[in-house]
Amino acid sequence: FQNWAKTYGSSPELYFQPTTVEEIREILDMARQRNKRVKVVGGGHSPSDIACTDDFMIQMGKMNKVLKLGINSCPACQKQDAQLRQCKLSHPLQVDKEKQQVTVEGGIFLSDLNVELSKHGLALANLGAVSEVAAAGVIGTGTHNTGIKHGILPTQVVGLSLLTASGDILECSESINADIFQAARLHLGCLGVVLTVTFQCVPQFHLHEVTFPSTLTEVLNHLDDHLKRSQYFRFLWFPHSENVTVIYQDPTNKPPSSSANWFWDYAVGYYLLEFLLWISTFVPSLVCWINRFFFWLLFSSRVENINVSYKIFNYECRFKQHVQDWAIPIEKTKEALLELKAALENNPKMVAHYPVEVRFARADEIWLSPCFQRDSCYMNIIMYR
Repeated sequence: FQNWAKTYGSSPELYFQPTTVEEIREILDMARQRNKRVKVVGGGHSPSDIACTDDFMIQMGKMNKVLKLGINSCPACQKQDAQLRQCKLSHPLQVDKEKQQVTVEGGIFLSDLNVELSKHGLALANLGAVSEVAAAGVIGTGTHNTGIKHGILPTQVVGLSLLTASGDILECSESINADIFQAARLHLGCLGVVLTVTFQCVPQFHLHEVTFPSTLTEVLNHLDDHLKRSQYFRFLWFPHSENVTVIYQDPTNKPPSSSANWFWDYAVGYYLLEFLLWISTFVPSLVCWINRFFFWLLFSSRVENINVSYKIFNYECRFKQHVQDWAIPIEKTKEALLELKAALENNPKMVAHYPVEVRFARADEIWLSPCFQRDSCYMNIIMYR
């Protein structure tokens, strides 16, 4: 196994892709008999080694179905939610316009779920940069995007089912096993195997993305204004400079439009950048000039795009990369960035690639959340491999 960035890998003794709950129970029984630990993995996008193991690994990719789109019970047999997965009858997908919820198996990728929800006029209110991630993995690692009115992605979870090491299934929500629910919404793989996840959805919407240049001083001095102006505000700081790209994303009724261009987005923004960063591994002092050059070349003018929400939220990560993502109290945003800037200025031999991505999320009550009971700023520091 290797994660997406190829920063970590491992060779599990046994690797499984189960298709049923009973198969998972058999794996857990075998692990107990052999005194082995079990790790569960989804899309493998975490930049850490959290999924790595030398014992048993379960990959949930074959348990990837949409089970319910907002139905409270089976219309054919009247079985309730907790029993619905054991029902042998066919259950046509039905949309409950009032609840706007969807229940999926833990292994489904959000990229597939986005398309399925779109068919029914629904969407997730917030998504991370990548949708090639499993539903159970998203809540396992506390995936986030940005928007001070929005929480991390696990805050959109209203229910889940958990297979414990003993083989029992726990149904969890704010009203059932509430303590376990608040722990399992960011579980780090520690509490069992997440079988199903129920997401709270919203009506499908389009986003209008506006990108424009600014400076670090301006953004930090008017941070509260930026947070109020845009529902999904974030910015990219180009280290070794004052250059910042501000990104506003807001719901709109306008039809899709795009200024995407293969030459600028890929030939220049991908391949040329990758080549120059490769050269900088031999001459690190070039990094500050590369950062400034690409800001001038690609980010010094206003750009607008409109599309369905998940196509704006998601963007290609391009290069394999080392990532550290830090959540800090939102009121410390200015202090932390200025300290990082000063550290680079005072240590000329220390270089940092662009971007340092700065995002925001509202407080929540999830026990292991970086936003537990506090609005937070996320500083995402990226070094391309």
